[in-house]
This record gives sequence, C-alpha cells and structure tokens, in this order.
Amino acid sequence: MQRNELKPSVREIETGGVSKDSQGRYEVLYNTLLEAIPSSVLLIDRGLRVISANRNFLEKARHSASTAIGARLEDVLPSAMLDHVDIGRRVHQVFEKGEATLGERMVYQAPGVPMRIYYYRVLPFRWKGSIESIVLLMDDVTEQVHLSEQIRRVERHLASVVQSASDIMLSTDVEGRILTWNTAAEKLSGYPSDHMRGQYFFAYCGPEHQEEVKSLFRRMQFELNPMAAEWTLLSEDGSVVPVSWVLSSMKDDMGRTTGVVAVGRDLTEHRKLERQLLQSQKLAALGVMAGGIAHEIRNPLAVCASAAQFLLDDVVTAESRRECATRIYAAIHRASVIIENLLRFARPAGQVEMKHTDLVSVLRDTVALVVNQAKVQKVEMDCSFPANPLVIDGVANLLQQAFLNLFLNALNAMPNGGHLSISVKEEGGALLVWVADDGCGISPADIDSIFDPFYTTSAPGKGTGLGLSLCYSIIKQHLGSIEVDSIEGKGSTFTVILPRCFSNSIGGKSHA
Repeated sequence: MQRNELKPSVREIETGGVSKDSQGRYEVLYNTLLEAIPSSVLLIDRGLRVISANRNFLEKARHSASTAIGARLEDVLPSAMLDHVDIGRRVHQVFEKGEATLGERMVYQAPGVPMRIYYYRVLPFRWKGSIESIVLLMDDVTEQVHLSEQIRRVERHLASVVQSASDIMLSTDVEGRILTWNTAAEKLSGYPSDHMRGQYFFAYCGPEHQEEVKSLFRRMQFELNPMAAEWTLLSEDGSVVPVSWVLSSMKDDMGRTTGVVAVGRDLTEHRKLERQLLQSQKLAALGVMAGGIAHEIRNPLAVCASAAQFLLDDVVTAESRRECATRIYAAIHRASVIIENLLRFARPAGQVEMKHTDLVSVLRDTVALVVNQAKVQKVEMDCSFPANPLVIDGVANLLQQAFLNLFLNALNAMPNGGHLSISVKEEGGALLVWVADDGCGISPADIDSIFDPFYTTSAPGKGTGLGLSLCYSIIKQHLGSIEVDSIEGKGSTFTVILPRCFSNSIGGKSHA
C-alpha cells in the first residue's frame, strides 16, 4: 500500500464524501493507533456517554467493550475520581468553548488500592465545522512521579552531602568556569557561591600555578582517570591557602566530557604538622650527632691524654718521646678529620660554582683510587661505562668524594672478597649510577638509618658513620637523589640519580 492511498482525494474532502473502501481503511488505521498507544482514550458525546474506548482503558478500568460503550461517564469511571476532578463539568466546558483543557494531574486512590496518579486532557473532536464529541486522554504517570520523587530525594541527598562536606567540592564546565561551589569552599576562600559561579577556576589559584591549571583542564577532556595536584588557593582576604586537589571528568551518555569535578583539601594544618615533625626530627638528629661527636672525639683525646701523661715522666727515653708524639699527632689528625667531615655535612657549600662535568670521567677517576684496595681484598670489579661523555652540572671533587664513599662502603661489606659492579645509564633525562656488591648486606632494622650522621655498624675505631651521610648531602647538593636496595647476607645496590645537562661542552660554568 502506498502512503498516498490513505489520504482522501481533494474531491472527497470538498464534498465531504469518502468512499466505503477508504473509510474502511481509515477505521482500521484509527483502531490500530488507538489500541497501540499507552494512554487510556475515551470518546464522549454531549450526553456524557462513551462512544469509544481503547483497550488500555478497558483493561485498567476492568470493563469490556460491551459494558463501556454507550454507558454514561460516571458508570465507567470510579466515583472517587469523578468527585475529585469533576470531569463531567470540564467536558461540558470544552463543548461550550471549543478549546482543549491544559494538562492536569489527577490523584486517585480507592479503598484497599495503592494510590495512582494520572495526567489527563480533554480535547474537542470537530467534524464538518462543529464539535461532535470529546476525547478524554488519561496517562498513568504513577511510576514516573515516584521515580522523579526518588531522583529529587537523591539530588537533595547529594546536595546535602556536598554542602556538609569539610573538603572543597566544586564543579566546572569544560572551559574551567565554575558551576557549583560548596560551603567549605566559601568558608576557606571567603567568596560566596553566587560570586564564584561563572568565574574561571584558574583565576583563583596562585599565579605560579595558573598555567599548569589551564593545561590540566585541557587534558581532562581526554583523561579517563582522576588526576591529583597541589595548587594554592587565593582567598578574599589576600592569604594563600595550600590545597591538595583531585580532579575527575564528568561524562555524558556518549562518553564526552561535559565538565570537571574538583575536590580540594586544605593542607595548612598538614604542613604545620610536617614542620613540627621535621623540627622534632632535627632535634633527635642533633641528639644522635652530639652523642656521636662525643664518642668519636673522646677516643683521640684519650690517646693524647695518655701520651702526654707518659711524656711527663722524667725517665722517658727519646724513642718513647717520639712514639708518644707520633700517637698525639695521629690522634689530633683523626679528630681534625672528624670535625672537617662534620662541618662539610652540616654546612655544605650553598653557592658553589657548578661546571659542566663529565660523570663518566669522574667515575673512572674514582674507580682508579680503589682498584688496588679491591685487588688486596680479592674483590672483582666490573665497570660498565658508555664511551660518550654524560654531562652534568656539578663539582668534580665533591662528586668524586661521594662516589668514593660508596665504593669504600661496598668494599668494607666484602672483607673476604666478592664482586663489585659499577654502571651508569641514561633514563628519561636523568643519569643513573648503580653501585652493587654481593657483600654482607644491610639488615631491615638498619636500612632506614644508614644515611644518618654517626650511624655505623662498623667496629669501634673502624668508621665514623659520616661516609654515607656526606654522600647523601653531596648528591642532594647536586639536585639528585640516592636510593638503596639491600638483602641481608646477599648484598646491596645503591642507585644515584642525577639530572643530566644536555650541553656537549665540558667545563662551562653554571651557578647553583
């Protein structure tokens, strides 16, 4: 059947006549549509009698076509519904005015039956210029109303959670314009939500972070996972608040980013506690250092005192005097070395003249200093260095001292021989130096303290406990870091990480 076969001809419309064949098709189409729609449909005449009722209505009203067609409206609709809405009066108004009523809600509850909610309209049906009958449309919207109420409750609950949260919670559009700004954000910043709505979020971050904020918001349009950052927040009174942020993107049904949710936590108290903890750690370290100084200085002083007392004896021989003087000199030199190392650790040069330095050359020169001792201790050394220079900004003699301490520390861990591996590699703009031995290793109880000053597991008189702490201080001074991985009884691996300088020239100056 073609689409235009359902349309009456112009002649049929003008004369008001429709062929019986066409009329039959229209009736079939009308009935098909009437039965298919989910609404309850009644066709009512001026006497408020039912002319037609679709299946949806008959099923809900528990009527059959034979009992509903021709019956009065009050006989097919529950009296509670009629009394509450007075549909009869509204039907008469539509007949008189010829205008459809606006959609209205109707609540119906019969005894022992759960409450139902309907949405209804009364429409005039015109034929040949006059209102022939009225169409009553009723939709059962009970489930939709209950669902919308549940959604509103969830929305109110979520809004309450957001507003009562102690952390900052805000949302923005994809451009970073603020949409919501909770109570915690108002209290911390001093800006009310009305003022912040529509403002760019980055404008209220510290100037040093604003470009980073813009960049991250651009990335959030393509990121699936939450992202974390620390940015300062500018408050209304001019103060700067450190805040830790976690940002997540909001997606629509198509997976497109529609905005960003940011949760921020005030770090002011956290930073205060960090400072207090750092201060307590400094005091604890000072106590350990004082004890170490007392212990290390007392030994050479005792040697000096004993030798000086012996020199006071009138019968001492010239040979004994020379021996006492030698011991005094050695003890004073040891005390001087301890004090020098202590000062170097406590006051590393802050404004040293950094130069472009070849790290490979520094490592080769340092290895040459310990190769003989390694042979004596039957330690096999395996060095893996690249042929090309690897340039860093640094002070060659300080770096040599740091690596010398690491090499000697490894040799001391292998008094009966072993294997020492030294290698260097470039990774992601940084230079990594590995110093690995298969010596005695470090116990889990000691590994957290090995970089502390005067902490040593060596026998008394065999070490000052300043070697690794000096190494740590020098590497930090070169903007690097040092890590250790050790298994007791199997060996240790120290990893030094230094930032690479991409200049090819050696010896160029760069101030730190």
